[in-house]
Amino acid sequence: PQRTYIFTFLLSSRVFIHPHELLAKVGQICIKQKQQLETGTEAEKAKLKSFAAKIIQLLKEWTETFPYDFQDEKSMKELKEIAHRITQCDEENGTVKKIISQMTQNLLMALSARSQYQEIREKFRQPVTDKGTILKTKAQSTQKDILSVCCDPLILAQQLTYIELERVSNIYPEDLMQIVSHMDSLDNHKCRGDVTKTYNLEAYDNWFNCLSMLVATEICRVVKKKQRTRMVEFFIDVARECFNIGNFNSMMAIISGMNLSPVARLKKTWSKVKTAKFDVLEHHMDPSSNFCNYRTALQGAAQRSQTANSNREKIVIPVFNLFIKDIYFLHKIHTNRLPNGQINFKKFWEISRQIHDFLTWKQVECPFEKDKKIQSYLLTAPIYSEEALFIASFESEGPENHMEKDSWKTLR
Repeated sequence: PQRTYIFTFLLSSRVFIHPHELLAKVGQICIKQKQQLETGTEAEKAKLKSFAAKIIQLLKEWTETFPYDFQDEKSMKELKEIAHRITQCDEENGTVKKIISQMTQNLLMALSARSQYQEIREKFRQPVTDKGTILKTKAQSTQKDILSVCCDPLILAQQLTYIELERVSNIYPEDLMQIVSHMDSLDNHKCRGDVTKTYNLEAYDNWFNCLSMLVATEICRVVKKKQRTRMVEFFIDVARECFNIGNFNSMMAIISGMNLSPVARLKKTWSKVKTAKFDVLEHHMDPSSNFCNYRTALQGAAQRSQTANSNREKIVIPVFNLFIKDIYFLHKIHTNRLPNGQINFKKFWEISRQIHDFLTWKQVECPFEKDKKIQSYLLTAPIYSEEALFIASFESEGPENHMEKDSWKTLR
């Protein structure tokens, strides 16, 4: 079959059967075929070689795309047994042995790289967020702000893109399939998946929330209106640069931060802001008609990426929680099985197509150089809790109506 079919099949099979059980079935087919074709005639030998080549192709695709399926001993043992049988099918030809040994080597390297990443991740695993301290009350205004670290919107957008691509590279197709596997399905009695796999998705989702809160914090804690206006305009420019790069996730996080109540209520500040640029951004992220404008922009970025010559033009970072919602929605509106009991392959074909696009985008190498100082600030600068944001906001511009006055009273 074509690569896309193999990818779809291997990705969606885990909703119904554990990967090592599937591998065992492949092993049984190998034994059967070998017994049937071992009569020794030339025609049978040729068939056996052709069969071996196809099994090698399948194992190669499987180990490259889903190395994590081979992390347990059962799968590894099964893989070695199949490899041994396949080598016997074509013993005079040393290339089969070579291909299999190269494949095993690549697989072990991929597994070791991933387990190293997991160890590092466990060390830094923090309960809610990997950002700096969350402040319940306002910090001293003497603390440096984002503009003292980076005052060029383009450079900040590039550093945000660097962080995004780093996060995205740790998300794997089977992590995304957990969205489907964890839902109630006809086959819920099967033991599938591993909750730790969703950690990568949660960590990436947390990054979005933290960036939104950081934007709101940076704006709310500026005491002088003129500087606060400058800060708002700076973030509008950063979001615009993110849009131009194709980094929709950071752009959406920045807009979300500016739309949080403590920032949105600063009417005197907003009256001084040149809002034309912000209106354009809001238009791109308008939620009406299921984010139709954003989807058009995403499609444009995806097309640009396909024909691009440089990594700079290849960047596509979708709004992650919308991407997840789309997969979830596809899963919810279509059943796993057709009325005749067969698997609804069309549904899984569509889900895997979307996941495949995501995988293509995540493989883009970041064309921007890492700036440790800026990234350290973005990842560790203190962010205010919701209450602290309101306190800072009310201190900058006093409460305007009864509701705000009551909130202010409660907060104090």
